[in-house]
Amino acid sequence: MPERPFVMWQSWKRLLFLHWELDPTEIQRTLPKGLTVDPWHGQAWIGLIPFFMCGVRPRYCPTLPWLSDFLELNVRTYVRDASGRPGVWFYSLDCNQPVAVAIARGLFRLPYFHARMKAQMGPESEMVYYDCRRSGSSTASHYEYRARETTRRAVAGSLEEFLVERYRLFSEKDGVLYSGEVWHRPYEISNVEVPRWCPEPILQAGFGRITHPPDHSIMAPGVDVKIFPLERVRSM
Repeated sequence: MPERPFVMWQSWKRLLFLHWELDPTEIQRTLPKGLTVDPWHGQAWIGLIPFFMCGVRPRYCPTLPWLSDFLELNVRTYVRDASGRPGVWFYSLDCNQPVAVAIARGLFRLPYFHARMKAQMGPESEMVYYDCRRSGSSTASHYEYRARETTRRAVAGSLEEFLVERYRLFSEKDGVLYSGEVWHRPYEISNVEVPRWCPEPILQAGFGRITHPPDHSIMAPGVDVKIFPLERVRSM
């Protein structure tokens, strides 16, 4: 965990990780100066992750029922900076809490979008039903998913570890590249059943339509997260 003070608490719950392989050159042309694709065995990956944000609050503040719990769905890829540090680059983060959208855009310089979202759990099946429609879009995205097995930790050096155990994000504003760190215990993950999914948020990020099922799918019950402030990345 970073030694400097963190600024925010968050809990990420019931995460669905859907990933597709892409040509690294397709990803590279979308990245800002100072970042390069972080491939896995020659292939780049783009991820679509719907989940529940819970207990979000500044470090020394209490949670607020109308502000601290909401839904988020992000589209991301995996990169390294000029120093070789691995991290995540976000193309979009849909969220149904307008205040959170404004704060995240201002403090973390991330491409948050307000969206109409809803989610519920099946009473017996533990199936998650998750819907997202970004403001200004006529297309809604629908997801249904549930864990298939008991949880496990990703094996060191595996693709699963590469995709989920990421503790740094990058963002960019006005030509300046920033880096921020997060800390949480390693994910407990499981295989997942996904009877319904939608690639629409990836299309909204500027990529071609995806018609085949995800190349990799897993689920995680959740983690408690410490968020650290952004730092400006020095050019190398």
